[in-house]
Amino acid sequence: MRRRKNKPNDSADVNMTPMLDIVFILLIFFIVTATFLQEEGIDMRPPPPSETPPQDANPVILVQVTDQNRVFVNQDPTSVDRVMAAVSRLRAEAPNSAVLIQPNDEAHHGITVQIWDEMMANGIPVSINRDRPGGQS
Repeated sequence: MRRRKNKPNDSADVNMTPMLDIVFILLIFFIVTATFLQEEGIDMRPPPPSETPPQDANPVILVQVTDQNRVFVNQDPTSVDRVMAAVSRLRAEAPNSAVLIQPNDEAHHGITVQIWDEMMANGIPVSINRDRPGGQS
């Protein structure tokens, strides 16, 4: 009996070189034809300095409440009940002035609220800036 020789398994090898050539050609094609967007940035340069100094046509009326609950309107001592009268007198000179209430951390909250309510009831623009220890605001 004859013995048959087992033929080695011929596996089909795929040549990858032409496929890599096509991939690189496609890659080059898409890179060349792609459009790149030019994104605009924000100009972060500060504006040039003004030639004229700013005119403070509407000065701020400062109402301070100390830690002993004493009230001052533009450094003039007054009582809590007379704050509106003092502010009205100052607003007669500069009608568009706003009021800045600066209470001390140790001042009674009720005094600040009373002053705030009087200003809001009379349509006067008002804001609060806490007085911090050490003179920093």
